[in-house]
Amino acid sequence: MYSEEDLDAAIAAGVLTPEAVHDFRAHVAAQRRTVAVDEEHVRLLSGFNDIFVVIACLLLLLAVGWIGSEVLGALGLTLQAATAWGLSEFFVLKRRMALPAIVLLLVFVGGVYLTGLALLEGHEGYDIILAGGLASVAAWLHWRRFKVPITVAAGMGALSVLVIGTLLQMIPAIREWVLLLVLIAGVGVFVLAMRWDFSDRVRETGRSDVAFWLHLLAAPMMIHPVFTVAAHGGEPSLGQALVVVGLYLLIAWVSLLIDRRALMVSALGYVLYAFSNLLKLYGVVSLGFAFTALAIGGLLLLLSAFWHGARQGVVSRMPVGWQERLPPLR
Repeated sequence: MYSEEDLDAAIAAGVLTPEAVHDFRAHVAAQRRTVAVDEEHVRLLSGFNDIFVVIACLLLLLAVGWIGSEVLGALGLTLQAATAWGLSEFFVLKRRMALPAIVLLLVFVGGVYLTGLALLEGHEGYDIILAGGLASVAAWLHWRRFKVPITVAAGMGALSVLVIGTLLQMIPAIREWVLLLVLIAGVGVFVLAMRWDFSDRVRETGRSDVAFWLHLLAAPMMIHPVFTVAAHGGEPSLGQALVVVGLYLLIAWVSLLIDRRALMVSALGYVLYAFSNLLKLYGVVSLGFAFTALAIGGLLLLLSAFWHGARQGVVSRMPVGWQERLPPLR
């Protein structure tokens, strides 16, 4: 099994020509009666060995973190992060394994973040600032070394924590506007994701993977504040449910426009919650969630089956300049 990264590496090494790889991708897409851009490919597994390595790495890192915390205290987490970096030198740089790369990155950045929290434990506010700053630097260094696609999203998440934490510490009066700050940060991450997307419209390089993870981060950062405000106000009602549906339809429209499903997935939980609570209000207690899941699941499957046609209907109504920058239609 050959991944997109393997094909790109073959081009860089001169083993295959860009034209040959393009024709190969077109041939595979024709066999599947779709195009690569519409499939939203993300490399997670190259084989069961990835899962095997991840399990072994997690056991080792758990042991290192546990023993290190007992002996070194807060610095035990630093030892765990350093171990994750060392494992990445082999499994990411040399073996180029996708799933271990993601897990080791999360352990590394997470370990650095938790170290920052532990170093200033008890100093409310400042611990988050330190943790966010250290994690941002850690993600940048990891990206410079390993170029794992999810690293950019991890770094932006840490940077968002740093900026929001600093603002809350400097201006305590804006604490009641924290959801707005998260929304603004989410929009910033979304804009960055679109820049990565625009640089690879046909989604044949690793830049598309970077954009995918950024969209996955931006989606809850934008959607949670909006749905929290929309659903606020006490008992569930029909009006509240209609507001949630309206927001979800808007999200679906944007998802079709940019050909990214992450936004819809992130908002799905809020829709299920709103309608299951609404059914409980009307006496459907035991099966409220089941009926909601049945209806929404069926609609999403229908959308998935006719995704290309629905997207064509949305994109074709946009200005020509926009269409030229969006992922191409089938």
